[in-house]
Amino acid sequence: MDADDDSSNPMIDEIYANGDAAEGGGGEKRSRRLIISGDQFDIEAYASLYSGRTKIARLLFIADQCGDDNSAMQLEALRMAFDEIKKGENSQLFREVVNKIGGRLGLDYTMDVAWCEAVDRRAEQKKEKLDNELNAYRTNLIKESIRMGYNDFGDFYYAHGQLGEAFKSYVRTRDYCTTSKHIIHMCMSAILVSIEMGQFTHVTSYVSKAEQTHEALDQITIAKLRCAAGLAKLVSKKYKLAARKFLETAPELGSQYNEVIAPQDIATYGGLCALATFDRTELKTKVIDNINFRNFLELVPEVRELINDFYSSHYASCLEYLANLKANLLLDIHLHDHVETLYDQIRHKALIQYTLPFVSVDLQMMASAFKTTISELEKELVALITDNQIQARIDSHNKILYARHADQRNATFQRVLETGRGFDRDVRSMLLRTNLIKHDYNARSLSRKL
Repeated sequence: MDADDDSSNPMIDEIYANGDAAEGGGGEKRSRRLIISGDQFDIEAYASLYSGRTKIARLLFIADQCGDDNSAMQLEALRMAFDEIKKGENSQLFREVVNKIGGRLGLDYTMDVAWCEAVDRRAEQKKEKLDNELNAYRTNLIKESIRMGYNDFGDFYYAHGQLGEAFKSYVRTRDYCTTSKHIIHMCMSAILVSIEMGQFTHVTSYVSKAEQTHEALDQITIAKLRCAAGLAKLVSKKYKLAARKFLETAPELGSQYNEVIAPQDIATYGGLCALATFDRTELKTKVIDNINFRNFLELVPEVRELINDFYSSHYASCLEYLANLKANLLLDIHLHDHVETLYDQIRHKALIQYTLPFVSVDLQMMASAFKTTISELEKELVALITDNQIQARIDSHNKILYARHADQRNATFQRVLETGRGFDRDVRSMLLRTNLIKHDYNARSLSRKL
């Protein structure tokens, strides 16, 4: 490779070192933390990070993703989902999980008709009680009681899996809110149900409503709103905006929003979205040097290391981390649809950043650094050149990439000449104005003469 100039560049040194390591050169091997691969996925530890409906939803999603290819993990996820559902009141979801298990876990995990009938009977009694109470509150026109009545109905429907009815009940409390805290409670409840339903337009709307109530927002609530907004941006594939929301989340949140998201998720979602969309300066200032976000990254050392590797131009190591994490990320209920897109964007950024400092690049050395073949690398580079993301041309015979750098000398001369011409125009204009003033020649004096 030929650098643009002869001066020493730490970034270039790092790239050379990375290439040598990839080829088994004599460079000193850096110490690494153990990368957790998909084969080592601890489903019990993962599920323990969450609570409520999202815990069950994530377990069922893992079971669906595993399919028949990994029946052991699938059955483990279904077993844990079964146990978790029996702690609640959702008999319909219980029936669905029993059907998915299909008797593969023994007699302890088959249909419990008595439990389902007891839950349904209690549900009918409680619904009737709540309905009578709400009608009484409406008759007496007590706003606070009516608000609490609708809120209780929302909690009831949510516990029994009727998310649409729960959302309607929570939203109806809006007309009976008398304080800012009531509005915040209504928004947070609507956001929770909307996330469960996958209605992220509602999430964005109620996050905005909550943020307008400044006086009732504490630090934890603000952090929850940032996470909800980040999920909405992630789902809509606005990865840069999603990264910003996750990066703004205060570390004080901890596990206080585990009915929606775990702190490890904040690190993973925010880190990958930032890596895919931020430039080097933003990556340094907003991610690596971000003290608050560093607390989240410490929980997921693999994400922290791959971000540092990317910034330090250790691309082979960065891509290795990504490859090892991929199996786990594909089991994430929110991230699975975006893994391929984010990975492609990160890889393309790495290719662009690798070629940027050089006039020419040896494709064989570059292929070694990216752990790929020359032919595959050429295809990737051609696509980036065609898309005008890399200004270069490829010598396919000699396997060298030549950068098309602009003529900096000519461009500098042109800027100097344009600046000179602008200065000349300004001086002439000032001299003309000075002479006009000196001879008292202006529009007013001219009109008096006429």
